Amino acid sequence: MNKKIISFIELARLDKPIGIYLLLWPSLLGLLLGELQSGAINFKNYIIVIVGSVLVRSCGCVINDISDFRIDKHVTRTSRRPLVVGSLSLIEAWIFFIILGFLSITLLMFTNPLTIKISIFFAILIAFYPLTKRFIAAPQFILGVTFGSGCLISYSLESSVFSLSLVILYMGIIAWIISFDTYYALEDKDDDIKININSTAILWGKNAVMYAKILHLIFYGSLLYLAILNQFSLYFFFIFFVLIFIYFYQGQLIKKSKFLEAFKINNLIGLICVLGFMIEIFLIN
Repeated sequence: MNKKIISFIELARLDKPIGIYLLLWPSLLGLLLGELQSGAINFKNYIIVIVGSVLVRSCGCVINDISDFRIDKHVTRTSRRPLVVGSLSLIEAWIFFIILGFLSITLLMFTNPLTIKISIFFAILIAFYPLTKRFIAAPQFILGVTFGSGCLISYSLESSVFSLSLVILYMGIIAWIISFDTYYALEDKDDDIKININSTAILWGKNAVMYAKILHLIFYGSLLYLAILNQFSLYFFFIFFVLIFIYFYQGQLIKKSKFLEAFKINNLIGLICVLGFMIEIFLIN
């Protein structure tokens, strides 16, 4: 494959799809909740959500690397990124970002006015997220609000009436994102301190793991509350016990300081949550 194409793939992190999945799962949860409450199922919306997750995550990665290309060389994990090693220029990165943005706007044309308004609002916040690491002590909170918005956007594809269930889901997802991104930040903590980049891993210090675990339990609590509020079957509660088991396994990884692995296991957690919602909606309700 052409080296330039490979560099663009690496810039958008398409070679590391876990970020796409961690954006996709909250979005699918929002879509499924919307279908549960509207009583309608539109498979076109699944295509929109999947493609949108790829585009939004790619846009986020590109603008992040443009913002951080001067400091990425000082962080071990990011020192081989395309803009750092010079396999792509800043101009090429900006052009790529504009193309991805155009494709995202084109995709929005297949939605509705409410979805477009919500998407544009959060797209602006996502574009500014990389800068927050420099002047906000806990940028993971901004990440939670912005990337968690996928559940709001996808829900609006199915329903224009926001419900208590949606608020609970969104708050839970924000807590979940802050939690797993804190584990991610713990992997870079020493490098971030050297280059004055903020994170909850630094702000919370020795309590970072404890707070991250509490936030993860808040996410689980929101799922349990949703299940009760929407009268889910006993099957979903079996899924919930599986999630509890994974929570304790994640705790063992953290004890061994395997923070990156603890972060990655959230992909499995998101997948199980989505499968639980899907079975509840498609097979039981």
